[in-house]
Amino acid sequence: MLSATFSEQQQRDLANKITSFLCRYKHISDSYIIEFFSENLWDTLPQGWQKALRDLTAPQIADLLLDKDIKNRIYPSVWPLSLLALRATAHTLAFPRTPTGHQVPHTVGLLKPEEFISNRSQSSLLGHIFRKHVKPKKQHEICKLGTLVKQLCDHTQCTSVVDVGSGQGHLTRFLSFGLGLNVTGIEADPNLVSMASKFDRQLLLTLDKESQKTGISQLSTAGCAPEHVLGWVNPRATWEVFLQQMGKGGEESESYPTTVGLCKKRQRVSVSDQGQEVEREPVHGSQRLYTEECSLVADAEKRQSTALFHQHDGVNTDHAAQSLSVTTEPLLNSSPVSNQLCQENSLNESSVGGWTIWNSNVHSCNKGPNSSDFVLTGLHACGDLSATLLRHFVNCPRVQGITSVACCYMKITTKENPTPPGVIPPPLSDNSKDVSKTFGYPMSDWVKGLPEHELSYKAREGACHAIEDYVHRLRGESGLLKTHCYRAALESIIRAERPHLRRAGIQTIKKAHTLSFSEYARLGLPRVGLPADLPFDHARVESMLEQQGRVVVYFSLALLLAPVVETLVLLDRMLFLQEKGFQSQLVPLFDPAFSPRNLVLVAVKPKADGEEIR
Repeated sequence: MLSATFSEQQQRDLANKITSFLCRYKHISDSYIIEFFSENLWDTLPQGWQKALRDLTAPQIADLLLDKDIKNRIYPSVWPLSLLALRATAHTLAFPRTPTGHQVPHTVGLLKPEEFISNRSQSSLLGHIFRKHVKPKKQHEICKLGTLVKQLCDHTQCTSVVDVGSGQGHLTRFLSFGLGLNVTGIEADPNLVSMASKFDRQLLLTLDKESQKTGISQLSTAGCAPEHVLGWVNPRATWEVFLQQMGKGGEESESYPTTVGLCKKRQRVSVSDQGQEVEREPVHGSQRLYTEECSLVADAEKRQSTALFHQHDGVNTDHAAQSLSVTTEPLLNSSPVSNQLCQENSLNESSVGGWTIWNSNVHSCNKGPNSSDFVLTGLHACGDLSATLLRHFVNCPRVQGITSVACCYMKITTKENPTPPGVIPPPLSDNSKDVSKTFGYPMSDWVKGLPEHELSYKAREGACHAIEDYVHRLRGESGLLKTHCYRAALESIIRAERPHLRRAGIQTIKKAHTLSFSEYARLGLPRVGLPADLPFDHARVESMLEQQGRVVVYFSLALLLAPVVETLVLLDRMLFLQEKGFQSQLVPLFDPAFSPRNLVLVAVKPKADGEEIR
């Protein structure tokens, strides 16, 4: 299934080049834009760079610095070769982020994927039952990833999927009811698990109503209802514990008791020593990233029911440097589900291996991962969770394939920073692995051995930014561009009053770009314990605000390095798999302007005789 177009030696060479490149520009990737004035960041740039960049307009920054697809660039002045080399090298070393066949818009308007042309909030590739409660971005993601997971299941001859960090169950519903797979969703937030089961029942009620209207049973073509497991995946636990927690073992297994409890709403947490406002998941929260927030296959004699379920085309996820050979095949007929699926009853709760399994009083197919091999998937699995799933893929004999979409790189543990802000250290037990071997980065022996391979918290946080969205803002000369300058000026005022208060988080000030700086300061200062009416030098502040263009330029330089940092993190994971004997591919699956973390790491285990499953 996977075509080996990127050899192990090529991966190693690329990792070596990236670490050397990032080391040279570490002072940029590790800098905090809020310290632009307090640390005189502009003066850290070479004089030739300052002269070339200081008078650029926002659209020029987008075209000349960030957008690698622009041809026939027109420069207002001669750029130093070192600056040209920085841009060219950054664009060359980063993994391509544009899906095959995707047209990159160079206009001011940020276009949504084609599936939203007729309706900006409803994907034309999903039936209405899978769009309910799902925002457009998530619709796009579950359709693309669900199709890829189904094709991976076909190639590995698996009918079961485990979705870790399943949240409200949008992907699990599409995989089970839409694509006929037996799905187990694992989620740490009990509120989200409850909502997932509720949405399952609503979907089934909708099918029942459609059946009554048309006289054709939609339930006969629906897949088995997904099973929702309430549990937290301990990155230090072994794969045996992971299987036990899904009900694979009879013994009581390790769990994280403080994780399972009442869910609190997502909080913004100020991190004074890191200078970042991190959306921290509470102790009882989910292990997935919270974003802003295809069809069923009918039997031949039931074609008239396709008005309810719109069938979409297969996804061709070919990649320039690394291709995934996927053929568009008819989806398998789903298993039948009895009419009792649609009964709106209360949840049943049972305890398995220290976790809780919620059932929607629906029919169980008994063909899930408890009794068969399975494919592992994680859509925007946060921090170390993606690394943990890769380790389970390598070590667990039941896992035959994996699709991993990572996010929240700043929450990855490293030897230098084993407890990043917003991350609860996992407990140790007799079933835990050696702590030294469970860091989220680096995973591969090769990257561990490279000099200066370390990635700071700030560099990894920068890799989470959406470069396509920022390019859009630059081309449209959005008022949002002033917010970094506002925050940097406020940081200077805070430092003058309290020199030891560095990079204090003030949380997001709503519609800051519509406020005057005085209004912005009046709202921000109390958040760091300073009076709202604290006097400051208005002339000095005005001088800072006049340098907004330079602030934008410097932030853009750091943003230019962000895809390279993400490439190193993901390349390290590919090398880890390679060292363990498994080929993998990195596929740009989602529209990057719509879903910034769009790279999917795909791997499959070979057959017992050493031949790859096809």
